Amino acid sequence: MEPSHVLVPLDGSPLAEAALAHALDVFDCRTTVLSVATPVSTGMSESGVIEREEQRRETARERATALLEAARETASEADTASEVETVVEEGEPAETIIAYVEDGDVDHVVMGGHGGTTGIASRLLGTVATTVVAEAPVTVTVVR
Repeated sequence: MEPSHVLVPLDGSPLAEAALAHALDVFDCRTTVLSVATPVSTGMSESGVIEREEQRRETARERATALLEAARETASEADTASEVETVVEEGEPAETIIAYVEDGDVDHVVMGGHGGTTGIASRLLGTVATTVVAEAPVTVTVVR
């Protein structure tokens, strides 16, 4: 059964861009491109010294918005009749993607997979993709 609404999470990686191209090429339906703004925490900082929380949030949102602008350009250049919308959400990537699927009318996720360093599934797909595949209530296509 063909999906009626595909979600494509973008993180700025080449594999995420390939996932968007794949979704636009394969599916002729409503497509939502989601960028998750994840502010850097002190624990993620190399030096432990980072700007104030509000400034970190703004920086993360600006990055997410820039990714979506590039996605809109990709969609406009693609030979597709699909309706493409873009959304920025804030949070942890896997949790935010799953929540978006559960709260919306999304019936398919297409995302890039990144190899991690722990566990066989994480090495093959990446931790975010592994979590989404395991927990999303819809079909997930992982582009590698």
